Amino acid sequence: MNRSFIVLILALSVVTSTSCTSKPKTAASTTPPLTLELRPTPEFRGDSARSFVQAQVAFGPRVPNTRAHQACKDYLVGQFERFGASVIQQQANVRAFDGTILKATNIVASYQPDLDKRILLCAHWDSRPWADQDPDPKKRQEPILGANDGGSGVGVLMELARLLGVEAANNRLPNVGIDILLFDAEDYGYPSFYPGREDMESWCLGAQYWGKNPHKVGYKARYGILLDMVGDPEATFYWDYYSVRYASPVLENVWSIAAALGHASHFIKKEGMSVMDDHYYVNTLARIPCIDIIDTREDSGFVPYWHTHRDDMRNISASTLAVVGQTLLQVLYQEAQ
Repeated sequence: MNRSFIVLILALSVVTSTSCTSKPKTAASTTPPLTLELRPTPEFRGDSARSFVQAQVAFGPRVPNTRAHQACKDYLVGQFERFGASVIQQQANVRAFDGTILKATNIVASYQPDLDKRILLCAHWDSRPWADQDPDPKKRQEPILGANDGGSGVGVLMELARLLGVEAANNRLPNVGIDILLFDAEDYGYPSFYPGREDMESWCLGAQYWGKNPHKVGYKARYGILLDMVGDPEATFYWDYYSVRYASPVLENVWSIAAALGHASHFIKKEGMSVMDDHYYVNTLARIPCIDIIDTREDSGFVPYWHTHRDDMRNISASTLAVVGQTLLQVLYQEAQ
């Protein structure tokens, strides 16, 4: 997960600063809650999603240009194929902030690829090459496991793919095409110890590439949902600025469905931090309205183990993964049949 940008709206101007510890702006939503008739869905298994997170972490840090990265990619592609998805590997050489050429792969797993009406679900599958926020300065240049930052979103989408495979075999898929897109090279952004001027576009390299070069010419989706850091037991999901700016109806829909499922304590209808994440480029380059479901805290920004060596399986809750996954399933099955 990359750096956050706190947004203050003064008069008609927007002033942005680069801080992940400043107190975020919060404004309560005034939209009345919707009364929803929830359609039947499969049961999302949080323990299964957690096992998919564990499988990624077992490879070690998934940093581009490493053996662990290649091995994890092969595993993810194999699992998607096993779950009946049509899989595209979008390979790209992208240039990092320091000039390093990263051999990146965006992975796209599609269900009902022939349908025009499509929903896009995203996460990033790489992990941070540096623990640049670690309390131990001696360990800040070492890569992290990224169980929550990267692994958790992928784990939810892998379990979702498993369920969609079962539903497809029984002809019970919702009448909508579903594309699961795993972005690469999201977390190779400018580290805090690197000299020079920080470049916001050093983050989300896989999403930037895909936004300019979609996996299918002319690809469109009704909307997108990005997952990032969704595994913590105490996770709280606020509305980030870019989601509000580009996709507020999608926010209203997803958070209302979450509330109807009894998950309002996790999905909080308040505007919080402005987060520069993959969804920014889905919105601005691909022109697909996309929201970010990301764990932020009202008084402290990201979780305290963000970009440290403590981002491991100790912070991954099957219960929280189930909350997020069941909400996504319900969103999909609420689409018109």
